[in-house]
Amino acid sequence: MIGRVLIAVAGLVLALSPTRALAGGRFFFSGDGTLTLEDAHSGAKLRARFRRPDGSYDSAVLAQLRHFMRSRGDDREGEVSLRLIEQLDYIEDLARPKHLRLASGYRSPAYNGDIRARGGQAASASLHTQGLAADLQFDGVNIRQLWHRIRGLGCCGVGYYKEGNFLHIDVGPPRFWEAATSKVDQNLSGGNARIFARSDFDRYGRLAEAQLRLYSVTAFPLRVANTATALVGEQRGVVRIAPAGDVRSDGDCLVIDGGDQFLLHVTASDPLPAHRRLRVRLATCEPRLERTPETFETNEIELQ
Repeated sequence: MIGRVLIAVAGLVLALSPTRALAGGRFFFSGDGTLTLEDAHSGAKLRARFRRPDGSYDSAVLAQLRHFMRSRGDDREGEVSLRLIEQLDYIEDLARPKHLRLASGYRSPAYNGDIRARGGQAASASLHTQGLAADLQFDGVNIRQLWHRIRGLGCCGVGYYKEGNFLHIDVGPPRFWEAATSKVDQNLSGGNARIFARSDFDRYGRLAEAQLRLYSVTAFPLRVANTATALVGEQRGVVRIAPAGDVRSDGDCLVIDGGDQFLLHVTASDPLPAHRRLRVRLATCEPRLERTPETFETNEIELQ
């Protein structure tokens, strides 16, 4: 049996297998392990080699990235998703800009609220406040064409803002928009309407190594069944999950009453085929508040 080690790295909790390296890396979209950013406002620069040649992560460099991507309105640091860092590295290598300028990374909820109060474009449940998004300027790149290229990857959320000459990139469900169609003035995530889950990694030795995080939870309590379903093409498998972070058990349900660490551990699953991609479909329990969906799914996961 492969053990699991939980490691806190720059505000991240990473579930790593200590005895097995995974072919192709831990993420489907990852670059060369070095991300070079320039602050679009101050001109400060950071060249961050965050992933070592053996695939391990440098916690000190991840801490530097976390600080660099801090909330510029109030200088507060918050969690920045490792998935986002890897995805930005992939897109940097894809686009090869002369300079990759960070206009906005993490935003504290207070600063995000200030932007909205001033009439700025910021969603009430912005993925920036969850460390899942960045606004970037690509010097020397046709960003509309790049927007179309990223859309074609089906990897993420990507918004094109012509006036500010930047792309919003996040690790939420695949979707795309322009400034005129962003609908940031509407409370689209209200009432849990857009909850979603992300695994810490894309590739695992076995599904029982996975840790899931829930995002865009806007109405409490949210009740999630402790039995989920693995979807592999037409095949279905039973998945058992347990609470962690600010989640508690209540019979056959896991309950989120509040907080900011909505973590679930996969503890067991039916045998599943290797080298095929799957999703985990989670079910919510009654009573469901407001617009809480009956089910929602994770990103794709591959077992090796």
